[in-house]
This record gives sequence, C-alpha cells and structure tokens, in this order.
Amino acid sequence: MAKARTIGIGMDYSATSKSALKWAIDNLIESEDIIVIILVLSPKSDPANKKLFADTGSQLKEPGVCKKYGITPDSELFDMLDSVSRDKMAKVVAKVYWGDPREKLCEAVNLLKLDSLVLGSRGLGAIKRVLLGSVSSYVVQNASCAVTVVK
Repeated sequence: MAKARTIGIGMDYSATSKSALKWAIDNLIESEDIIVIILVLSPKSDPANKKLFADTGSQLKEPGVCKKYGITPDSELFDMLDSVSRDKMAKVVAKVYWGDPREKLCEAVNLLKLDSLVLGSRGLGAIKRVLLGSVSSYVVQNASCAVTVVK
C-alpha cells in the first residue's frame, strides 16, 4: 500500500481556490491522503490566540473556530471537504497563517512537509501581474515541493 501523501490546498474562499480544491479532489487526492487547507489572512487580523493553528491546525467546522480566528465559514467548502473525507477517507485539517501569502505558502510547504501544493490562479493579465505580483508564480518558483496551479 502506498504511503499517504500530504497535499496542501491554498484557500482564500475565491471561486479559483475552490476550483483548485475540486481539481485536487478529482485528479490528485487518493485514499487516506492528508489534505491541509492553508488559509493566509491579513496580518491586521492576527489574533493573539492563534497558537491553536500554529501548532496543530484545526477543523474549521469546530464550534466557534471560524469566529475566533476571523475566518468566514463557507458551506460549499465544508461540503466539498466532507465529501472527500467520507468518499476517499482522506484526513482534512486546516492551517491558518498571517502575513504575505507568497511567503507563508512557501513556509507552510516546509513546515508541513507537503508532498504537493495546489493553488488557484486569478488569471491576472501581464500588466496587473507585474504591478501586483503573482502569488502562484512566486510559489511555483520558490516552493520545495510540486506545485499545481489550476486556472
């Protein structure tokens, strides 16, 4: 039997990040893999009590967790995660980081020892990408694991 893999999914609740999750469920995640939903929040929302996520991750559906950490609950996301957990017996956890998404996603790859990371692409044009920077481009260039960008 193959070793369970740890697969990270960059999540910001956008349609593109949900498409990335759906792609990973349909094409990548296998029985008993570990799925880590990685949320990167603004440093302005950095709560003093973030230790729970820093050490262990959390189940986002636990009562009060979303509210405590300033995370918007999303029933569509929860349904997708419930399905993959039930259908493929995958373990699902969430990790929340505060700061620059480019840096924090690369940090998460190393800290969580991810085998793979899946991100959505906002599809910025060339000019916007130069002005705003591209999280996915940065992560592809700097992450120490395989990165899949889903358009």
